[in-house]
Amino acid sequence: MRKSAAYIRASAGGVSRSCDLLRASLPRNLPWIHNLLIADGDGRVQCSTNDTLIGADLSERPYMKKVAATRDIVFSDFLLAKSNNRPAVIAAYPVSAINSDSRAVVLASVDLDWMSKMMSSLGGRPGISAVLVDSAGTVMAAPLDQASMIGRPLDSVPLLSAIAETALNSDRDEGSLSFVAADGSKRAITFARIADTGSRLIASIDEDKVTSAINRDIRTAYLQLLFVSLFVLLGALIAAEKLIIQPINMLATMAKRFGQGDWSARPVRNRLPAEFVPLARAFNAMAAQLGQRERELVATNDRLTVIASIDMLSGLANRRGFQSRLDFEWMKAQQYSCELSLLMIDVDHFKLYNDAYGHPVGDACLSKLGETLAGIAAETMGFAGRYGGEEFCLLLPNVDAVRAREIGETVRSAVGELALPHATSNHQYVTVSVGVACTKPNDSQRPGDLIEAADAALYSAKHRGRNTVVEHGFLQAKDDNGDIAMGS
Repeated sequence: MRKSAAYIRASAGGVSRSCDLLRASLPRNLPWIHNLLIADGDGRVQCSTNDTLIGADLSERPYMKKVAATRDIVFSDFLLAKSNNRPAVIAAYPVSAINSDSRAVVLASVDLDWMSKMMSSLGGRPGISAVLVDSAGTVMAAPLDQASMIGRPLDSVPLLSAIAETALNSDRDEGSLSFVAADGSKRAITFARIADTGSRLIASIDEDKVTSAINRDIRTAYLQLLFVSLFVLLGALIAAEKLIIQPINMLATMAKRFGQGDWSARPVRNRLPAEFVPLARAFNAMAAQLGQRERELVATNDRLTVIASIDMLSGLANRRGFQSRLDFEWMKAQQYSCELSLLMIDVDHFKLYNDAYGHPVGDACLSKLGETLAGIAAETMGFAGRYGGEEFCLLLPNVDAVRAREIGETVRSAVGELALPHATSNHQYVTVSVGVACTKPNDSQRPGDLIEAADAALYSAKHRGRNTVVEHGFLQAKDDNGDIAMGS
């Protein structure tokens, strides 16, 4: 701006003309400049953006003398502006730098308040002080929070007075030093000369306060990081609950229901994240396979149960199957107060038969007897079984003793009609002895009593010459020991 004003003064051809051009081309109020002035060689103000300064005599000002001597740009030390009594620095530029015939000088009053605002970025921080001083050591500018130092000599400023002489008298453009202040704090001082001026920028740092502030900032940063981490963790937990834990719990529940045999349980795939859908499909496929496998196992178990209860040689129920049926029929007869009859059937001289004809023929004989008894059981609504070895049994529900004896005779005759050769028998063919027992089950009896009675009758039939039917009846009286007596 000063150069522009100098060109205007050098080329305008007169004071009045140059003032008009200056005022027309430059704004009156600038944020960093109070006024622009043009003074003649005698130091008298000829032109100014502030009319009150026209005619003022500045010849005795040191900066006017210095600019006349150096014919170069000059900055003054700290002063108070005449127009408003505010801190200012005068910057002087000789027009002779452009036109050697002119002795005029262009002056600019620089607003130090504006400079202090620019320096505020250095203030407001714990432990940091920064000031701009002129060549005489007067504070020209400072951050807004340290504005009380402006206009004071540097050696009167606390904490900076100790280095005032060193900073101002140093020949170096910049430097730094450390010292312990009067208050015991460790301080680092850095100073730098402002180019083309005698002014210096001085920064003072209280190491303890700065370190404390840094530590506080670090703690704050850690707290913020902790808060963010907790927030992220909470979000992750919520997301994990919805996206991972809930689907896993659902699948675990399905697996538990599978383990309990509920093959109808299925995970709802539309309620699962996409990542779990393949696993849900696998669960469903597994459930279907396990359900099919269970049905197969149940069917196999049923077959095994039947096989375990059947005598494979005769095709009739084995002793286990017979005992199970006897328990059932006994309970049923007791519940309905019905009679229950049992035929114990034994092949006569079967050991001799096996010795004479061999075991394969003996097995064939037992097989034919089984077929015969199965047919009679079907006709009489009875239940036939192989009790063991060559001994068979026929259970007759709701059949009285008379009818049971008749069925026993039917069995004896049917076996005789088979006409199976038996050379070692008195009859020359295979015969059977039949023991018959009948009772009406009650609380004082048990199924084993019926078997014992039928077996006793069978024993009696064998003693009577075999190939005969003997009935054994229950006597509903007790002997002296309290046992039920049985007789025929």
